[in-house]
Amino acid sequence: MPKITFINKQKTVMIAEGSTILDAARSAGIEIESPCNALGSCGKCKVKIPNPEHLGHLKIVESKHSVSAAELADGIVLACQTIPSADIEVIIKDYKEENSSLRILTEGNSFAYEQLPYITKRPKLNSTEVYGGDTLIGVEEGNTLELLYAIALDIGTTTIVAALIDLRTGIQIASNSILNPQAAYAQDVLSRIHFASNPEGLNTLYRSFIDALNAMIGDLVVQNKINASNIYEIVFSGNTTMIHLATGVNPYSLGQYPYTPQIYGGNHISAESIGVSISPFGLIYLPPIISAYVGADITSGILVSRLDEIKGTVLFIDIGTNGEMALVKNGKLAVTSTAAGPAFEGMNISCGMRASKGSIESFNVDSKGIFSFEVIGGGDPAGICGSGLLDIAGELVRTGVIGPSGRFVLPDSGTYSDFLKESFKEKNGKKVFFLSPDVYLAQKDIRQIQLAKSAIRSGIEMLLSYFNLSSDTIDAVEIAGSFGYHLNEASLINLGLLPQAFIGKVKFTGNTSLSGAKAFLLNVGFREKMKSLVKKIETVELAKESEFEKMFIKYMGF
Repeated sequence: MPKITFINKQKTVMIAEGSTILDAARSAGIEIESPCNALGSCGKCKVKIPNPEHLGHLKIVESKHSVSAAELADGIVLACQTIPSADIEVIIKDYKEENSSLRILTEGNSFAYEQLPYITKRPKLNSTEVYGGDTLIGVEEGNTLELLYAIALDIGTTTIVAALIDLRTGIQIASNSILNPQAAYAQDVLSRIHFASNPEGLNTLYRSFIDALNAMIGDLVVQNKINASNIYEIVFSGNTTMIHLATGVNPYSLGQYPYTPQIYGGNHISAESIGVSISPFGLIYLPPIISAYVGADITSGILVSRLDEIKGTVLFIDIGTNGEMALVKNGKLAVTSTAAGPAFEGMNISCGMRASKGSIESFNVDSKGIFSFEVIGGGDPAGICGSGLLDIAGELVRTGVIGPSGRFVLPDSGTYSDFLKESFKEKNGKKVFFLSPDVYLAQKDIRQIQLAKSAIRSGIEMLLSYFNLSSDTIDAVEIAGSFGYHLNEASLINLGLLPQAFIGKVKFTGNTSLSGAKAFLLNVGFREKMKSLVKKIETVELAKESEFEKMFIKYMGF
């Protein structure tokens, strides 16, 4: 049995013959990102074998994203496709470093509202009573009236954001954010549903979330010198799959017709029952869920955007791995969701990465045909994040480097600038567009962009069709989400992700999932209001719409 030593994690594990390095890491409780779930199709589970002699002990399975000869010579292999036959040492990526530099939005649009929290306290002789609404939920010794905290939590497919709230004042004391550890096992909603379809997979995703949440709570209480036992409520705002996984409920039915959730929200569960380390009588509030693929995060967004109160026609879009959207016409609401995939998070892209230090986040081509870009944290680029990817594609479409079909217009037939032409070089026998000596855009990357943008655009068009509207009748477009906040209107229009008629109508509203979670915390009246409203919202199920496939094909081009 080979012995695998993870040097920078100070852990050693014995594995059975035929097991991979990824298998070894998982058995040791070490996180190695493998969002394609070990299919060898994402190329994100690279690890380093520091001892050249150990390379001879490896059987490497050929896969879609096999490492290059140069990488292999440097000891870089894919953990999911590498089988040790003898003892080896391994160095893996430090995710704490990526978390520390990751750009995650922690603010979203909201509005002024009366403060009426669900959790309150009342003094008693030598004790303090804690109430949830009108129900006594616990009694504490002494006077703890001034110790009254709660957490608003945005559970994204890629990131998790926690905001610590003082319920006496309504003030946000602090916030923190991390990568969702579940992304190391499965990168998007559908792959997580599949991963969690058996008890072992479900427990892996559930425990990884709970452990991460407890670590976030621990950081918040230490940094702000409070006690976790004085945190009494957490609002879980996230898409339907994330809410299932966060509460340990198998989401298998979300992946099977008729796509029925196991839970619908609008209720409390005990924090202790799912292993969350706050007050022993602490509660988790789950906002109302709209449908299998339109979750509590959109309920939160509808709440703080006050869509149901708007006079006129407004489109609300949360762009991410799961593109959820709502259209309101004079108070009548309809929603839908499209599987945009992980390209917007930098996944399945040759040089893709999350929005952390070293990623290209914006790109521009000037009137002379010379391009420039901005890198998060400055310095040389290490890769491209989602916002940079859409900027690059949008500018290359505008300047004619990428044609309407999505194919590169190569230098010998292109009419664009010499500077742009010089950026085309060969990589593994194919022409790619280089942004720096180490970062490039390949033809297959453009295909991923096309798939993602067509999914979003087709969803928009189907919602418009549901209301018998044309794009020029839309009064305003609100784009929510951490990813959406870093986009720019021009790139979205250039790519055709948004119709030309939306020019000048787009505004970016930030993390409304989080700001909505805060509103649910601070005004109990919103809970019944949204529970009632959700029942009136129409859901457009794209899988049932015969026109969706035609729309999808139509909007693949630029």
